[in-house]
Amino acid sequence: MNKDVKREKSVVYSALEVAKFCGVVNQTAINWIRNNYLKAFKTPGGQFRVYPDDLASFMRKNSMQVPAEVLANCTLSANIQEKSVLLVDDDRAWNDVMSKFLAMRIPDLLVYQAFDGFEAGSQMVAKKPGVLVLDIDLPGIDGLKICKTIHEGETFGRPAVVVVTSLEDEGLERQCEELGVVKFLHKPVKLPELAELLCQIFGERS
Repeated sequence: MNKDVKREKSVVYSALEVAKFCGVVNQTAINWIRNNYLKAFKTPGGQFRVYPDDLASFMRKNSMQVPAEVLANCTLSANIQEKSVLLVDDDRAWNDVMSKFLAMRIPDLLVYQAFDGFEAGSQMVAKKPGVLVLDIDLPGIDGLKICKTIHEGETFGRPAVVVVTSLEDEGLERQCEELGVVKFLHKPVKLPELAELLCQIFGERS
């Protein structure tokens, strides 16, 4: 268990608050902390406290829906460029077509591009896009691994993920849904529908 209290964060949660967010009894949350499943620290009075980032990470790893209140208090949430998208596809011509269309169709949208999994990771760390439009069959790091990294940790921030792929695999679609992908689309994709979907996601996140 991490007892380091040097991080300065205005919001922390008690074990009881953690229990309410997770839908369990207080003792269960305490047991998670004592068994090092959930990172926490102790106050001078001996009470457990949990940072929002650590709670969000724990909930994602255990396939729990993270409440908007928790996300709003997370450190990385403030760094995300909400009205921005990272397009990840190794088909450069298609990537360019998507980029130009979305930039033209959605006012003030910041559009970033990546053409393989490694570049996608670097861009997500540097840019913190609000939405990721992701191909699965990528050189370098495959798209499914990127989805898993986003779902289980904080490395890439918290973009909403839209998968766009030519792969026909029902099992893959289920895997993506379990990893928090908001939409699974098959190529060819109609660009006006993709733009409409992004606008809907931006509206929900705001």
